[in-house]
Amino acid sequence: MKHSFVVFLLSILFLLQYSQCYAQPPREHKTLAIGASAPDFTLPAVDGKTYTLASFSNSKILVIIFTCNHCPTAQAYEDRIIQLTDEYTNKGVAVLAIMPNDPKSITLSELDYTDLSDSFEEMKIRAKEKQFNFPYLYDGDTQATAKAYGPAVTPHVFIFDETRKLRFQGRIDDVENPAKTPKYFDTRNAIEALLANKEVTTPTTKVFGCSAKWKEKSDWIVKAQQEWAKEPVQLNDIDVAGIKNLLKNESGKLRLINIWATWCGPCVTEFPEFITMNRMYRKRDFEFISISADDPAKKEKALQFLQKQQASNANYIFSTDDKYQLIEAVDPNWQGALPYTILVEPGGKIVYAKQGIIDPLQMKKTIIEHPLLGRFY
Repeated sequence: MKHSFVVFLLSILFLLQYSQCYAQPPREHKTLAIGASAPDFTLPAVDGKTYTLASFSNSKILVIIFTCNHCPTAQAYEDRIIQLTDEYTNKGVAVLAIMPNDPKSITLSELDYTDLSDSFEEMKIRAKEKQFNFPYLYDGDTQATAKAYGPAVTPHVFIFDETRKLRFQGRIDDVENPAKTPKYFDTRNAIEALLANKEVTTPTTKVFGCSAKWKEKSDWIVKAQQEWAKEPVQLNDIDVAGIKNLLKNESGKLRLINIWATWCGPCVTEFPEFITMNRMYRKRDFEFISISADDPAKKEKALQFLQKQQASNANYIFSTDDKYQLIEAVDPNWQGALPYTILVEPGGKIVYAKQGIIDPLQMKKTIIEHPLLGRFY
């Protein structure tokens, strides 16, 4: 009897643990229901204007797309949103995009498919580069509008009729990759139905993309910083043969190499940018390597600098004080001024070389647009 009772208790404990592991957590911010009225908003846009719901009162149909800069799925749909706007603006359809994410709640590891995060200033850059033909609104500070509409991911489409009742919410189409052809054009079909004064046959669909980055999740950043601080930092010697081997790049990865020194002001100033790039892209086919041009006798000083920078990437210091050997080994085209940065493809082809301080944004763009990485899944 006693044995049976123990077995019973253990079974109950197991079931409780099982249910906790597999129970579906409740959605934090409920998605607006079909038939609901469009919540009002007052949001700044990248064009310098402030928009409200009334700003689009002259349009028969209102299409609101919650999207962002950093998400690969969102980037994959940018051109299709531009095309959608081109096709329907003259038919009484207003298309606008709202960026719902709190930029401070996005970790660097979530930026592995982009050169830009989701700050208002970075939204301006993306809109200008892509020549957005629709208003691009920022809701990252309060997220009040995002909470009212409840987008599950980016991108997430909400389509309202002339009375501003929600008639469709879901995806743009069923194929993320812009090089492939979708079978179902859900957003386009919903617009066409409303223009013809018909019911939307499929008023809701599932959505695929990056989850909305809510402000209450900003503790992720603190946790990430704590993890980075735990990563070991090392500084190893390297000679001419070692450098030539690095330049051969048999890693199969895109290799970013920065030559720097502790006595070089511009080197020290820009070095944190390389740490940022490493944290953004290191999960992919990318690696960052630093080579110190400090005198070998200053190795400890160089290591202390790297430790302060939390440079857990591969770090080397040139093992002799003959800097001309270093110059020739790295790149015969290099004149010798520091800092010096090169981007090396697998097989050893140098596809980027810069003497002096880099443009961090241009460097990220060069990395993410290389065929080895790319912006899309």
